[in-house]
Amino acid sequence: MSESDLSVLRARAAAGDTDATDELVQLASELGDLHELRRLAESGSSDATDELIQLASERGDLAELRRLSDDGNTTATDELIQLATEQDDLAELRRLAALGNTTAAEQLAELDAH
Repeated sequence: MSESDLSVLRARAAAGDTDATDELVQLASELGDLHELRRLAESGSSDATDELIQLASERGDLAELRRLSDDGNTTATDELIQLATEQDDLAELRRLAALGNTTAAEQLAELDAH
C-alpha cells in the first residue's frame, strides 16, 4: 500500500469510516506497527487496543503493557502480570501490588515462596 493510499485510508478513518479503521488496524497488526496501533487506540478503536496488547505481549514489551495498564486497561494489566511473572520481574509485581492489584500480590507471594 502506498503512502498516498494510507493517507486516504487514515482520512476516511478519521471521518468515522469504521471499515477504514478496521483495515488500518488489520494492516498495522500484520506489519507489527505499534505506532499506528497506538494512534488508532488513542482515537478510540478498541480493536486497535486489543491488537496492541497482543503484539506487546508477544514481544515481551513491558513498557507498552505498563503504559496501557497505567491508563486503566485491565487486559493490559493481566498481560503485564503474566509477563512479569514469566520473567521473574519482582519489581514490576511489587509496583502493581502497591497499586492495589491483588493478582500481582498473589503472584509476588508465590514467586517469593520459591
